[in-house]
Amino acid sequence: MLAAIAAVAVLLFALGGGGLLVAAAGVLGLVVCAAGLWWFVARRGLVRLLGAFVAVAAPVGVLVFFARSGLWLIALISSLCWAAAVTCGRAALHRARPRRSQRPTRARRPKRAVLIMNPKSGGGKVARFGLVERAERLGARVVLLDPSAPVDVAELAREAVEDGADLLGVAGGDGTQALVAAVAAEHGLPFLVISAGTRNHFAMDLGLDRADPARCLDALTDGEEIRVDLGDVSGRPFVNTVSFGVYADIVQSPEYRDDKTGTALKLMPDLLAGEGAGRLDARVDGTRLADQQALLISNNPYASPDELGSGGRRPVLDDGELGVIGIRVENAAQAAELAVRGAQASGLTVTTARRVEVTAGAPQIPAGGEEAQIPVAVDGEALSLRTPVVCSVRPGALRVLLPRDRPGGPPPATPVDWRQLLALACGSAERTASGESRARPL
Repeated sequence: MLAAIAAVAVLLFALGGGGLLVAAAGVLGLVVCAAGLWWFVARRGLVRLLGAFVAVAAPVGVLVFFARSGLWLIALISSLCWAAAVTCGRAALHRARPRRSQRPTRARRPKRAVLIMNPKSGGGKVARFGLVERAERLGARVVLLDPSAPVDVAELAREAVEDGADLLGVAGGDGTQALVAAVAAEHGLPFLVISAGTRNHFAMDLGLDRADPARCLDALTDGEEIRVDLGDVSGRPFVNTVSFGVYADIVQSPEYRDDKTGTALKLMPDLLAGEGAGRLDARVDGTRLADQQALLISNNPYASPDELGSGGRRPVLDDGELGVIGIRVENAAQAAELAVRGAQASGLTVTTARRVEVTAGAPQIPAGGEEAQIPVAVDGEALSLRTPVVCSVRPGALRVLLPRDRPGGPPPATPVDWRQLLALACGSAERTASGESRARPL
């Protein structure tokens, strides 16, 4: 709180009115940059080029203005104070929040472990780390998928259970993990995650080593077990996220796998601002959420909607709730509001739920009398599902076998809530966040 006060005080009192000019220039630069980014992703041709120029020129122009006007030192000191305030605030809130992590139980060594491995996953991690040989040395039976002959991995898992498997595991992407995990949950068997995918979000949130997937196999001889939730989208399991709207439409394109960035830039203008751009309606535990451009439903909520890139994390996987993030940004002004206000912007909805029902926003008249379908990305896999698409969560459905020695992951970034920080700084024990327990003063 002292650092935040210092950041404001520098702007108010430094060199007369110079500090206010710094604040105004900074906000204006942020707004113009956000508008430029919107034009870049939502338009084509000369407008897209203009948007790219504006997005780059705005922050550069602000820096040049600070240097030419002699206000750079004020801006630097205030920025450093603000950075210190945010860093300390995140740390304070992280420490104050109650630790709610389940205690693992010691697991018995499996006698008939069956591991399904995808040799293409993660750019060939199965071969690069010698996972097949190491797993077989530890007594597991390995089923190696043939990339040239796609098979139903869930059916492979069921056959393994019929043959007497007492553990199922997967070395592959999160989509494959989810399908086999559902079979393990159905039969009450432990499930082993081997981080051989490209991003391995599920493995990261379990605290597994994503740099060396061979370490995951240590669970076969020295393991412990936890229970986590399993998501369900219209009867299909998921371990991470289900996406509707813009992203789901993009991943449906055949060119997406080979050229992700180019495909996104090609399609986004029509998806965001084109005529007939699709919109989504949802009922979130009975509350209506209308006309969304994108919806992201996660198996347990992410720590912050600002952290949904490759480093985004879920603090827990056994809370029994879905995370829900809805986005509606239709013009440059709303993009600027989102850049300035972040999670408080009117175009962003962040909540949790036990059940989410998603439909297309406009009435649909399917051809040939078939039921209406909408594109959905389930753990990154492109699908089309009949509406309404229902997402739910199965609390504690999945037994996960983990190695006792695992690196863990970086702590998720805690959202900065200034009301909570003020309560902590003043010694108040009451938490302002709904649903959380009382906090201890630091």
